[in-house]
Amino acid sequence: MNNPELLVKELIGLPSETGWVEFKHNNYSPEMIAKDISALANSAILDDRNTSYMIWGIDDKTHEIIGTNQNLLSIKKGNEELESWLKHQMSKNFDFSFVTTCINDKPIGIIEIISSLNTPVTFEKEAFVRIGSYTKPLRDFPNIEAQLWNKLTQQNFESLPALTDLELSDALTIIDYTVYFDLTQTKLPSNNEQISHYLLEDGIIYKQDDGLFSITNLGAILFAKKLSIFDRISRKAIRIVQYSGTNKIKMLREETIEQGYAVGFENLIRYVEALTPSEENISDGIRRRITAYPTLAIREAIGNAIIHQDFSITGTGPTIEVFENRIEITNPGTPLVLIERIIDNPPKSRNEKMAALMRRMKICEELGTGWDKIVIATEFYQLPAPKIVAYEESTKVTLFSKISFQNITPEDKLRAVYLHSCIKQVSGDYLTNSSLRNRFGLKESSAGTISRLIKDAIEKGAIKPLDPDTAPRYMKYQPWWA
Repeated sequence: MNNPELLVKELIGLPSETGWVEFKHNNYSPEMIAKDISALANSAILDDRNTSYMIWGIDDKTHEIIGTNQNLLSIKKGNEELESWLKHQMSKNFDFSFVTTCINDKPIGIIEIISSLNTPVTFEKEAFVRIGSYTKPLRDFPNIEAQLWNKLTQQNFESLPALTDLELSDALTIIDYTVYFDLTQTKLPSNNEQISHYLLEDGIIYKQDDGLFSITNLGAILFAKKLSIFDRISRKAIRIVQYSGTNKIKMLREETIEQGYAVGFENLIRYVEALTPSEENISDGIRRRITAYPTLAIREAIGNAIIHQDFSITGTGPTIEVFENRIEITNPGTPLVLIERIIDNPPKSRNEKMAALMRRMKICEELGTGWDKIVIATEFYQLPAPKIVAYEESTKVTLFSKISFQNITPEDKLRAVYLHSCIKQVSGDYLTNSSLRNRFGLKESSAGTISRLIKDAIEKGAIKPLDPDTAPRYMKYQPWWA
């Protein structure tokens, strides 16, 4: 809170107290304060607010600045300072701060309360809520309690503030807003007020109660010029590591992308591609660069890692590791759908606002087809099937470079068969001996080898015949779940 005087003058202009603002004169009962903090924090969520306030020294009827006769910072509960006591007695899912100031030579005390996360804020394990101008136990109002839980389950990381108390001009110097207008194909407005209209509408910034501005986590993570400016999300910067050979014994280089995801995405893709093997091919007098991995597969795998990461897991962000024979892309968080059904299941995202905005900017896909495109692109290049593995708190996607059919492991061959059947199924088609031979780049003489591979996939439950009674040469197959 950079300017408490400005905040107070904004809030006393409200026509009456709200669920997220309470004015007081000299009542400093610790129990009352604790219950009111719980009530204000919970009511702020109901009112879609990020912050709520208790302010002493204001007449609660006229909103006149009258001053208070006690210093908020000197209040104690027994021998313990009030602030410390509150932190011990209240739930840990929110934050608050004490501020004292003078306005017109009259002392003012302020408690600023930051929105709760995941569950209602409680005092001595009891949740409270504002009903009109009164603080009441939440349990006495089951309909309001249900509304609060509904709001809490919909609460998201993207809307929370990453940097607060900024003049609009300062906020616009910290984020690269021109990228927003370029990627959304919107004409760049001629002044800051018009620019802010679009950024406010998309939740990239928001206007605080004191008239200043905050940059949201969404705005910072996508459009920051330097993520290190934002303490809460600086560790979410994308890290790229290149190794010599096929293991992590020798690191060749390491790079952290300091820009927001949208600002640095295209340069990120080019940088990763530059670390992978490539060759020049001249055809019809035209020189072409052939890369070891399809650009589309790299884009979609990195885009998915960005969008589907779990921002509640702190201290780590997406990591891209480049080896001689593969690229591993890891993000915090586990998939929201079964890995086995990732191709055909409806899309789900933890970060809906970010996903929607990135799709509008054409950085990633909207309808859950990203993984389909990764599989199709690797099949077109006749590469080993991509692999996805979920760990306790992370997900890793691996893209493999070219390898002969004979050297592909049985596990990787089985995965390729299953994914091929899934792609065929969602395309309204079926896996056949011929389609699988084409997928691996094998000639007709390898039909027997492919038949044995199909038989193994059936025995392991990965695929099944469309019609078991069909003649062998006309047999078609589908994934186990079809």
